[in-house]
Amino acid sequence: MLTLAQLKQRIFIVDDPLSASNTITLAPDLLKIIEARHHDPFSVLGRHADGKQETVRAFIPEAVSVYIGKNGPQLERIANTDLFEWIGPAGSVKKQYQLCWHDAGDQTHCLIDPYQFAPQISEFDLHLFGEGKHWHIYNILGAHSVEIEGIKGVRFATWAPNAERISVVGDFNRWDGRCHPMAVHGGSGIWELFIPGLKPGALYKFEIRNRRSGEILVKTDPYGQQFELRPNTAAIIGDDGPYLWQDADWMKQRANADWQHSPVSVYEVHPGSWRRDENGNFLNYRELAAQLVEYVSELGFSHIELLPITEHPLDASWGYQTTGYFAPTSRFGTPEEFRFFVDYCHQHGIGVLLDWVPAHFPKDSHGIARFDGTALYEHEDPRRGEHRDWGTLIYNFGRNEVKNFLLASAMYWLEEFHIDGLRVDAVASMIYLDYSRDEGDWIPNIYGGNENLEALEFLRELNTAVHGQHPGALVIAEESTSWPQVSRPVWLGGLGFSMKWNMGWMHDTLQYMSKDPIHRHYHHDQLTFGLLYAFTENFMLPFSHDEVVHGKGSMLNKMPGDEWQRFANLRLLYTYMYTYPGKKLLFMGNEFGQGVEWNFASTLDWYVLDFPLHQGIKRLLGDLNRSYRSTAPLYRYEFEHQGFEWLDCHDSDQSVLSYLRKDGDDFVVVVLNFTPIVRENYRLGVPAPGYYQELLNSDSAHYGGSNTGNGGGTSSEPIPWMGQPHSIELTLPPLAGMVFRLT
Repeated sequence: MLTLAQLKQRIFIVDDPLSASNTITLAPDLLKIIEARHHDPFSVLGRHADGKQETVRAFIPEAVSVYIGKNGPQLERIANTDLFEWIGPAGSVKKQYQLCWHDAGDQTHCLIDPYQFAPQISEFDLHLFGEGKHWHIYNILGAHSVEIEGIKGVRFATWAPNAERISVVGDFNRWDGRCHPMAVHGGSGIWELFIPGLKPGALYKFEIRNRRSGEILVKTDPYGQQFELRPNTAAIIGDDGPYLWQDADWMKQRANADWQHSPVSVYEVHPGSWRRDENGNFLNYRELAAQLVEYVSELGFSHIELLPITEHPLDASWGYQTTGYFAPTSRFGTPEEFRFFVDYCHQHGIGVLLDWVPAHFPKDSHGIARFDGTALYEHEDPRRGEHRDWGTLIYNFGRNEVKNFLLASAMYWLEEFHIDGLRVDAVASMIYLDYSRDEGDWIPNIYGGNENLEALEFLRELNTAVHGQHPGALVIAEESTSWPQVSRPVWLGGLGFSMKWNMGWMHDTLQYMSKDPIHRHYHHDQLTFGLLYAFTENFMLPFSHDEVVHGKGSMLNKMPGDEWQRFANLRLLYTYMYTYPGKKLLFMGNEFGQGVEWNFASTLDWYVLDFPLHQGIKRLLGDLNRSYRSTAPLYRYEFEHQGFEWLDCHDSDQSVLSYLRKDGDDFVVVVLNFTPIVRENYRLGVPAPGYYQELLNSDSAHYGGSNTGNGGGTSSEPIPWMGQPHSIELTLPPLAGMVFRLT
């Protein structure tokens, strides 16, 4: 027999003066559960004590009958609903009770009731996240296997402050949003639910009802750490078990290394199109580890940089339209296998950099765009919230929780995967409010300027956090403008990046090299101008994927002339790059003179290595890397004036450049002939007397050149030249660079 208080929990009794009887209607809380609108299902479902009695209430769609335990008391169905209820003496139901139910097919299901467990997320975690300072929020939000009061299961949590109701849906509940509604933590906007008995491997999403419009959205987990293979988009409950890393020596060495004065030579890779297996399928992370490390080691690179392997729905985006900021893409395997990839690289002395995209994200309906029915991660106004060029959305860097999402993502890759650094994509688009926008299509900042003050603050926080928590880790800006102090410390007013891509040098150099040598003397300043600003930043010299797509042609086909001249020009270009101040980056295929521009949908043209000229380019790249990494003057002071000295920057008539690279009293002499003319008896000033050994000559027959040179070296003469006390007389090979060292 129900008491009056219990009856009031279940029904309203509405007095209708025009009717002979009363109308019985469900209480609002129960109705909200049935209609999947309740923001606090724990207040209705689960066990509730009321004096000497307690109530157990459950909402189980498609259940025919429900029991507490297999042989316990039966719950009564509330008429015409899927709500079931039992009321009995307090203490009758044991702690951590099960609900067992029969469905229409007479199948029995038993699960521990999730609505008997108290919320697990602490107030401290909520506070830190609200402040935008919870760098490890990925351990709180998302889906995590946990044990609560001795019961194993999965705790789900997500941030959606404008939701009326959120449910966990998955293959474990028929994707039914009525089954597992979550509870919100007050005004934090964080929703939580622990579901006992779930195990790794289950698929899930969040079903979200907007509080204002009632719109129902089904979204993948922004903090998901593993996803289905595209085109499917569900997150996968991962295995939180520890990975047994074997790279302790590498990590210790990295933390103590002086990377600014060490050689850094990066091989940029798109894993989906570097190589594929015999059936044309992607290599998995383990296969990539074995093949890529062997190849990169043979060529002498110090690092691999991966185009974004953060999960993304569209192959054609190359990974730059990310939906999973905490998940290695399932195209190439599991998170465990990606950890193996990084571990294997480290054990073989190769660093791993990750291209990371905090500037924008795609509009895909399953992702974070309008995540809770509102512009949550992005700006509402498209003048601030949308990239017109890319058809993507821009993060609202002024919102603490959004900023925290990105900061935590950066920390996640560094901590959970031992990544050695992040290359931050499209920084210019972040720091300028009018980036690639027409007049009137942008909103000035509070001071009337075009600087994105919130994005600048985010970048400074990012770099401060990364460098503070992970000494030796690199953060590299792809920044294409003259914004000052990109790679200078935050405490000096800079943005705090480790390095910045030298886009000006790259554009000037490629424009110069594309010209017929007969015209190059008119454009000599394109080679010399870069030294006016070369030491204002910590520069990396990039010949990246962006230079070999969208009709720009391959590096080889940018070079003018007949076949021999194109290969000679490319060898000269790489020699110039490796002797110029700045760390090095080269996109895959460039190292052997790929014939056509890069196509993400197929592999590199490996067959061209059957031909001698392509073999020569690859041999030269290997020798350039080894010379660079073993010759201190070429790497010690790449960011400082004392590492460089012109010998002659004015010989535009002959299109010849010559300079010293220095490490204290140690130095090498570099001379570059940008014409196809052999220049004999070319005198070059040198700082000291002795024999100058030819360390490298890009015209060597070994590389496919004409083998013009100086017989392996030459002795100096006491003839002052070019402001130096001594000089050497050289034969300059055509379209070639040479490096000499005093022995």
